[in-house]
Amino acid sequence: MNSPETLAHQVMGRIDELAAISETPGALTRRYLTDEHRRANHLVAGWMTAAGMAAAQDAAGNMVGRYGGAAGGPSLIIGSHLDTVVNAGKFDGMLGVLCGIACVQALHQSGRRMGYPIEVVGFADEEGVRFGTTYLGSRAITGALDPATFEQTDKDGITFRQALLDFGLDADRIGQAARRADDVMAFLELHIEQGPVLEALDRPAGAVTAINGQTRLSVTVTGEAGHAGTVPMASRRDALAVAAEGVLAVESICAQVEDVVGTVGILNTSPGAINVIPGDVNFTVDIRAKDDIARRDAVAAAIRAIRAAAEKRNCIAQVTVLHRAVSAPCSESMIAIIEKAIAAAGFEPSRMPSGAGHDAAAMAALCDVGMIFLRSDGGISHNPAERTSEADIAAGIRIMLNVLDEMEG
Repeated sequence: MNSPETLAHQVMGRIDELAAISETPGALTRRYLTDEHRRANHLVAGWMTAAGMAAAQDAAGNMVGRYGGAAGGPSLIIGSHLDTVVNAGKFDGMLGVLCGIACVQALHQSGRRMGYPIEVVGFADEEGVRFGTTYLGSRAITGALDPATFEQTDKDGITFRQALLDFGLDADRIGQAARRADDVMAFLELHIEQGPVLEALDRPAGAVTAINGQTRLSVTVTGEAGHAGTVPMASRRDALAVAAEGVLAVESICAQVEDVVGTVGILNTSPGAINVIPGDVNFTVDIRAKDDIARRDAVAAAIRAIRAAAEKRNCIAQVTVLHRAVSAPCSESMIAIIEKAIAAAGFEPSRMPSGAGHDAAAMAALCDVGMIFLRSDGGISHNPAERTSEADIAAGIRIMLNVLDEMEG
């Protein structure tokens, strides 16, 4: 019953059970402080208890299981999130929680306790789907939750404060979820890669070096709409031509710097007719990097290129920063431990940054963090086709158990 293969098979079944708890039939959507959140916590609490843990929901709605150590002292927190995006895949977040429970189950069934306590946390809100602000669960644990967040509303006008009350929690007591740094030795998160790198390397797992910083921009280009047949090319103020140069500039600038990525994900034109020169265009830019200076330099270069393209065509480009987050490096000691654990499991270690956000980014404000990436089939995520194989999950559990051993040494 303790073998990683057996535990991985169990995890696969539990992933299906969790995925069945959804707001929308036939598609997985589970937001913070909803009835589906409550039901998922209840299900996970049962698994935590069966694995030998004392399970309880904290003041922010995180589900926490504790497995005492042979000695006291700071605890190792293992965790990921239980909330999802809209029409989600079923491995994102949930896999890390369930693999953490599986590791504790293996210890419990063997009658073994580590020299330190272990806590497994199912964070309540990582995706930020309901209130537009990410890491609400993990930021509550770090004590870094901004009080202004309580007044943010969801699409129905319900404030975060009211949603907590409706869920049976109290915004004024959410500070009770916060931990002291002295009580936490480190944070470990296992997560699907959500990208194609490990698959291309033909390796099941990698050690994350940093969770990339991110800047999101909204760019509005104002030119002049005109007749497609009568305005000479030299006289045009084509806003879409400016945007096209901007899109290619983002691609070119980010391609020239290692570990910097840039994406234009949304582009809207007006008036949007086949026979009218576009007079107004709005597009988004998302630039990420593990190095904040490289990210800021790429953002500045992209903005300069967009404005130069606008000036050349007698247009106006307005750039607004929508979101900015600094990178969160993983602890070098945790990276080394994870690499050693991967090698001990019989695989070649790989170091890699994370281009997506994770609860580990918030937890880095409290303690050392380490992340294990597992291979994603086809690099697909945030999509119902998201999948990680049972064999790779078994490898992940084996690696996590090796990490627990290494941290005791």
